[in-house]
Amino acid sequence: MSSQYGHLFRIATFGESHGGGVGVVIDGCPPLVELSEAVIQRDLDRRRPGQSEIVTQRAEEDRCEILSGVFEGKTTGTPIAILVRNKDARPEAYAEMQTAYRPSHADFTYDAKYGIRNWQGGGRASARETIGRVAAAAVAKQVLKQLAPKLEIVAFVKSIHELVAEVDGATVTQEQVESNIVRCPDEKSVEPMIELIKTMRSHGDSVGGTVECVIRGVPAGLGEPVFDKLEAELAKAMMSLPATKGFEIGSGFAGTRLTGSQHNDPFEIRGGEIRTTSNRSGGVQGGISNGEPIFFRVAFKPTATIAQKQQTVTNAGEPTELAARGRHDPCVLPRAVPMVEAMAALVLCDHALRQRAQCGKI
Repeated sequence: MSSQYGHLFRIATFGESHGGGVGVVIDGCPPLVELSEAVIQRDLDRRRPGQSEIVTQRAEEDRCEILSGVFEGKTTGTPIAILVRNKDARPEAYAEMQTAYRPSHADFTYDAKYGIRNWQGGGRASARETIGRVAAAAVAKQVLKQLAPKLEIVAFVKSIHELVAEVDGATVTQEQVESNIVRCPDEKSVEPMIELIKTMRSHGDSVGGTVECVIRGVPAGLGEPVFDKLEAELAKAMMSLPATKGFEIGSGFAGTRLTGSQHNDPFEIRGGEIRTTSNRSGGVQGGISNGEPIFFRVAFKPTATIAQKQQTVTNAGEPTELAARGRHDPCVLPRAVPMVEAMAALVLCDHALRQRAQCGKI
């Protein structure tokens, strides 16, 4: 099983949902980067379960421990190991899933691939695996502060089911995103979204939606054509997150309804720099960042594990019904926001280091 990502800034996540713990090993982080457990904890707190009434009520503090690679508050250039111990695991809640496959979950496919699976909470297929990604991204953000100090990543909930927020990506701030439990900066959409999630939970059901992300202050030149184009790397990173079903950057699918003359982004000189008058490209052209804000959207499906009874089969091929017990998110969107930001940070950090290595500057 591949659990590694990156070329120069490389990460390898480990652990299962109901095992002893989860975490990450980071290799390739430059030395002398300021880093502490408190810096990492800030992002883990945004991702952790039990943070509000509309997410899973699993009671985990997700306290991180830096085991290696940091000395006197700075990275040493050696591998950084970060561990988060599981404190509130309840594997007994998944006893029925030892033999019965949850519809649209990874239970069947893991069995089909490996012939064995950890059925306690889904094992590696659980979103708890993303703790390692978010922890690693906190380190990546510290590196980016040195390499690209103007860079800023802000993700937010754009839609839940049929509720769509109106958000100006050019001005949205993380403070606005974090001002409510659904992580939607459109005040008019917050309460309807919260009520919808509560209703789904009371019905034992779930809903999906989209997270939008804007990255401002990106230097021009990041991206490695042909196969490691920046948008291709972002797409791979986002689609590696649990429950993702779609990715589009810039004008995305809507751009197919425009002509070339309508879609092109004309160049101009602004503030002594080459800029574009519009940004339908989403900040990437030819697989390389052009200095404009990068913006993209990620689609998340409704949570597969629900409390309603569903028809399924066992690993012996016998028909059965399954109503999942346990503590599950009725909507993954609020907790997916920091995960999307994390994967964006990992991609940009890796490409910033690759640009510096190849061209000597960013």
